[in-house]
Amino acid sequence: MSETAEGQGLTRTQLAVLAVTAGVSVANLYYLQPLLALVGRDLGASLRELGLVSMLTQLGYAAGLFLFVPLGDALERRGLMLWLLGAVTVSLCACAAAPSVPVLAGASFAVGCTTVVPQIAVPLAAHLARPQERGRVVGAVMGGLLVGILLARTASGVLGAHLGWRAVYLAAAAVMVLLALSLRALLPRSRPAEPVRYGALLASLPRLVRDEPVLREAAALGALGFAAFSAFWTTLVFLLEERFGLGSQAAGLFGLVGVAGALGATVTGRFADRLPRRRIAGLGLVITLAAFAVFAVPAFALAGLVAGVLLLDLGVQVNHVANLSRVHALRSEARSRLNMLYMVTYFAGGASGTGLGAFAWARFGWTGVCAAGAALCATGLGALAARRGAGPT
Repeated sequence: MSETAEGQGLTRTQLAVLAVTAGVSVANLYYLQPLLALVGRDLGASLRELGLVSMLTQLGYAAGLFLFVPLGDALERRGLMLWLLGAVTVSLCACAAAPSVPVLAGASFAVGCTTVVPQIAVPLAAHLARPQERGRVVGAVMGGLLVGILLARTASGVLGAHLGWRAVYLAAAAVMVLLALSLRALLPRSRPAEPVRYGALLASLPRLVRDEPVLREAAALGALGFAAFSAFWTTLVFLLEERFGLGSQAAGLFGLVGVAGALGATVTGRFADRLPRRRIAGLGLVITLAAFAVFAVPAFALAGLVAGVLLLDLGVQVNHVANLSRVHALRSEARSRLNMLYMVTYFAGGASGTGLGAFAWARFGWTGVCAAGAALCATGLGALAARRGAGPT
């Protein structure tokens, strides 16, 4: 494979490969959520312990973003992605063999740490894209990522219901091996223009946070939206069991409903090349808030839950793609580091939302989950309103 240059443009095949890579690899973070009830019965775990395992997966992802993603500004990117795929394969096998909750929690943290390939794929796509189509390209890759997040729940729920939760992790490990072989054959090599030492990469992070107010605001807005998203999806399986008598397979099938929200990624990306991205991010939070208003309707039926899921996934994705497009427009030479800083904040928000959702469910039931999600969205909208004069970007 030949070397690639910044701004040369992406072929359809390259863009498709990067979108599939993002979707298939990020799925590792979400296989557990529809399986929580199955894991709890098998390992004798409480709701609080299960919420901790799920939260550790996302905290591990935040740690992996900090440790590994900045290397995209220093190392050849395809080789870095292949190394990480090998590491996550080992971690998934450890999850499949876990004899207890503490072992599963540690292995889940390792899965999170090594499932950062999507956050190397996204800066690579932005790096290769022509400036006038960067929003569209980022939106397409993020659309693939969202499909992976949502279909992960579907595949996990169905496979777990028929073969058990351990089979889900074994299947995921096999998929990672196939993905690594495909990337080696199809993805071009890509080296940074001016390699930077690892220590210098990490030392530059505080300066980037200090010097880029757009990064700070975009990261905060993305984190709040994803926290609301995670609070819902972490507790959905418990709601379905308690209110509708449905299990992990039904929770997974709800992922199919949310795939429609992936269309919002591509559409948002196209608008982000033409309209103020800050306003688009605010619109995403408004849509997400509307989803929790639907969820909060007393005695809602499954149809209402479906409508709310559509709104939730669309709103979160609109918010996320708009914010990520803002970040990738800042500094080309630090794109991987900027992406890392944004995504660390984003997934730390998701981890907090997972913990908050589990706590709200245990203490206040579904009403508490809805209130928590709505409060997170309202906080983001309040922050936007407070900085109304910050500019349109």
